Amino acid sequence: MPGVLRSWLTEPHSLTARCLRHCRSFRVRVLAQGCRLARDEAVGRACLPMREVLLECDGVPVIFARSVLSSPRSGRLGAWFAGLGARSLGSLLFRYPGFVRDEIEYLCLDARHPLYRRVCAVAGAAPCFWARRSRHHLGAGSVLVTEVFLPAIAALA
Repeated sequence: MPGVLRSWLTEPHSLTARCLRHCRSFRVRVLAQGCRLARDEAVGRACLPMREVLLECDGVPVIFARSVLSSPRSGRLGAWFAGLGARSLGSLLFRYPGFVRDEIEYLCLDARHPLYRRVCAVAGAAPCFWARRSRHHLGAGSVLVTEVFLPAIAALA
């Protein structure tokens, strides 16, 4: 893991809050939201509520994020998820005390990973993108959050 990215990858708190500290203008650009087949992140081939966004600092995409709910019927979590609009998921996960986060997993996402093409389509090609993912639980529901760090993140370090 490159040294410049280590502190971003291991950030225990909200990436949104950290981005806000490093830029003048912050935006969440929603790329997709709805029910999608999530073969790469779910057991089996279930159609689960999914959301993909770019986090942009000063107009430059720095993080691609994909969030997948654990169930098509996720109760309160599902309602909150559906109503996020242009707000970051972190604005919910790190402000509501009921969420419990599992351990963070790290990987270098390359052409063999199912998410690689999607990231390249929105951010341009790179040999590898460093990423992390973790599951956040609220009651019986959960959301799996995958955050992919784009090359421009290095300028914010």
